[in-house]
Amino acid sequence: MKNTFKTIALLFMVSALVVSCDATRNANNKQKGTVIGAGGGAVIGGVIGNNVGSKNNSALGAIIGAVVGGVAGNYIGDKMDRQAERIEQEIPGAQVERVGEGINVVFDESSGVYFDTNKHNINSASSATLKKLAAVFKEYPDTNILVEGHTDSTGPDDFNMTLSKQRAQSVTSFLSGQGISTGRFTTNWYGPNQPKYDNSTSDGRAKNRRVELAIIANDDMKKEAMEKAGN
Repeated sequence: MKNTFKTIALLFMVSALVVSCDATRNANNKQKGTVIGAGGGAVIGGVIGNNVGSKNNSALGAIIGAVVGGVAGNYIGDKMDRQAERIEQEIPGAQVERVGEGINVVFDESSGVYFDTNKHNINSASSATLKKLAAVFKEYPDTNILVEGHTDSTGPDDFNMTLSKQRAQSVTSFLSGQGISTGRFTTNWYGPNQPKYDNSTSDGRAKNRRVELAIIANDDMKKEAMEKAGN
């Protein structure tokens, strides 16, 4: 019976989020924070983040799970709009997506941060990209950053898990070495367990070999947003 009620509650919250998403289609990114807040805010975000993100897309789950909503979410969304624009300007090859009150950034083998086969050290091309990214993070210090490592399904799972861990840690260490506080980072790794593309194709495997970032407001930005909202 508990599972039944949990399922019903989850479906209700998902429905509310869908309504919110429909409402955001014609809204700019800044406005999306307010709309999502009206649909249930952090409660919906937390449930979706725990039940969906952790299984299929943990970066997206982290962003949705951090939703504040309402007018404060609108304020956060405005700041995230500007940070996303700066990342796109500095790193044209990066896949930058504004989601709710956060930013999802994906680097694969064709978009700025990549690794030699079976290696985890930062090469010269990736170094140049990450230096630009670090400069943007310095411009926007009131954010936390989730760094994730992913691989394709080729090879043993335990090897891929270790490789994704080493690559994610390499990115975190490099950014920290550029003067970004280690306290802003959370580093996770998933090996082949969160594919976004079809591992049966060479193109899909290349895209699955990726480093993914979730950028969300930290406590200072949330506090500032709540003060601006008059809460």
